Amino acid sequence: MDNNLLIQALKGSPVERPPVWIMRQAGRYLPDFMKLKEKYDFFTRCRTPELATEITLMPIDQIGVDAAIIFSDILVVLQAMNIEVEMRDGIGPYLPSPIKDKASLEQSILPDVHEHLGYVFETVKMIKNELKEQVPLIGFAGAPWTLLCYAVQGQGSKNFDRAKAFCYQHPELANEFLQKITTTTIAYLREKVKAGVDVIQLFDSWGGLLTPKDYQVFSWPYIQQIIDALSGTVPVIVFGKGCWFALKEMSKSGAAALGIDWTCSARNARYLSGGQITLQGNFDPSKLLLPIPEIKIQVKQMINEFGKDRYIVNLGHGILPNIPVDHAKAFVDAVKEYQS
Repeated sequence: MDNNLLIQALKGSPVERPPVWIMRQAGRYLPDFMKLKEKYDFFTRCRTPELATEITLMPIDQIGVDAAIIFSDILVVLQAMNIEVEMRDGIGPYLPSPIKDKASLEQSILPDVHEHLGYVFETVKMIKNELKEQVPLIGFAGAPWTLLCYAVQGQGSKNFDRAKAFCYQHPELANEFLQKITTTTIAYLREKVKAGVDVIQLFDSWGGLLTPKDYQVFSWPYIQQIIDALSGTVPVIVFGKGCWFALKEMSKSGAAALGIDWTCSARNARYLSGGQITLQGNFDPSKLLLPIPEIKIQVKQMINEFGKDRYIVNLGHGILPNIPVDHAKAFVDAVKEYQS
């Protein structure tokens, strides 16, 4: 591979500089992406390998990141499970028939991932062919708890109160559903690995909404199952937004790296994770609106705080749609210019 900095960092090997990529890097801040958005709806872009490949490659060519991440969505797993998911303008994900009881849960299925998600595996093969080993390709999935949040709430939410109430009032149903999602996700990710992805990232976007105790009931055990199932295949990065309280346990899980959001300092992240695991993050996405010289100064400071080894430069969450492309490129360039 021409550029294997990401793989080296995930192994814990010394590097000249840390690798850099950006969550949601193939997205709404890119003018070329917006042109395709005007022509094709969201899930058409996800389900058409040619389109998903073109979008995946955009940030490699335009801002020079050290890894590609497949253009897709965490909610395709729910669609495969016979749960309808729409993407509505101004709302985002919308599920017309959310899970609310045993009857609705029984409508969900354990799918044949080839039949229902084969387009993702075709996309992976197409991207790998087009990348020609320039950089590693990251595949991903949502953590089961995060998928349950959408499936029960029916749409995005600040607190996912209905999802949490479902778990507290019907814990047996919640765990049955979480296991169903986990089993599907394992099958899905194993096939992604067979298709050619080099790294897997698990997104637990809403894990931080749980108490530390409830996280050990409704989220972490299912993530651990996925890590265990992928053991010996490709490195796994776990990103739990707001889950600083679980970093100690996460660090002992077999994951290759842990994603950190911007509310946790580098010092605390190293301390809480035991200092022996690769960390990824954690620039505040809004700070990409700073003047370019200031972006470069703060990126260098961030690298110095984390240390250049066992570290992957990234944002603390996904890039915002109003970020100028030259500011995103400055973020990447600052890493490439880094000298300790």
